[in-house]
Amino acid sequence: MLRIDHIAKRYREQQVLRGIDLNVEAGEFVSLLGPSGCGKTTLLRIVCGIDMPDEGRVLFQGDDITRWPAARRGFGVVFQSYALFPNLTAAQNVAFGLNGQPAAQARERVAEMLSLVGLGAQAQRYPAQLSGGQQQRVALARALAPRPRLLLLDEPLSALDAQVRTELRSEIRQLQRQLGIASIMVTHDQEEALSMADRVVLMHQGRIEQQGSPEQLYARPVSQFAAGFVGRMNLLPATAQSADQVRIGEASLRCALAGFEPGAALLVGVRPESVVLHPAQPTALANLFRARVVETSFLGSMALVRLFSPTLQCQVDAQWPLRHDVGLPDWLQGEVLMELPAAALQPLAAPDVRKAA
Repeated sequence: MLRIDHIAKRYREQQVLRGIDLNVEAGEFVSLLGPSGCGKTTLLRIVCGIDMPDEGRVLFQGDDITRWPAARRGFGVVFQSYALFPNLTAAQNVAFGLNGQPAAQARERVAEMLSLVGLGAQAQRYPAQLSGGQQQRVALARALAPRPRLLLLDEPLSALDAQVRTELRSEIRQLQRQLGIASIMVTHDQEEALSMADRVVLMHQGRIEQQGSPEQLYARPVSQFAAGFVGRMNLLPATAQSADQVRIGEASLRCALAGFEPGAALLVGVRPESVVLHPAQPTALANLFRARVVETSFLGSMALVRLFSPTLQCQVDAQWPLRHDVGLPDWLQGEVLMELPAAALQPLAAPDVRKAA
């Protein structure tokens, strides 16, 4: 449906996009995820027609639209700042994109869109009389009213408080599925990307670092950057010993390796929720090490347990789930046993990491 073909963009001396290739299929929800300055918003602006690329093409349904003005493309856009007209009511804002349609038809479409976003009763209110979440719903209704061929969302939730963000996250996803409209959302919030997108495109320094389903990006990051940006991951300096063994600190661990020669320096990643903690009693398990609890932080539904392992010569974070009726066990202090399951270990290339001793 949409094809982005080797797009490059430079602002003065800064190369913002470096040969981006990306396809978006009909009905797909794609999230462009990355830190500030990675090029994700610039890419969206090029797709929208606000900016022009220095190199490459944008094709939509077989047409080369690279040089088409934004108005000709027929895409709906929702901005972070809502971009509502303060002197127009919610209904008038939604109707703004329907110029040229018969009045009765436009009124019917406005009522339909406001009802769709749950604001039928607020049609005659002005933006100043609406909450931030309601204003963003009006902006979404306005973008959808002309039946756009593609929906573009630029950090649509970042200006809202946490509870409203969670609600709107679900509402936008349900609307997108209901309407079956292909959508691209820019965000720096990994939780938004993972919970809303069919496919997450992780960007870094003007390039696509990794793309795939949310589950793929979380479970199998391909680089140190991807591992650190999507979720929390312990990254342990290691040396490859064989096809299924690495050395970390003074210990050898079972870990499936592919593409690493013996003696190669690498990082071994493990998510905190995959670290298993046991009382400090002898247990016959692989990848089991003594560790000292350094700090415990309460984070609501779970505790973050920071440990130091003398054998591994590194610090490891683990998670411990909490319930209303069960807190931290008494033994989870001082010395414990820390298990790093082989199936949870993710080897990552790290050229700048020294070999473990």
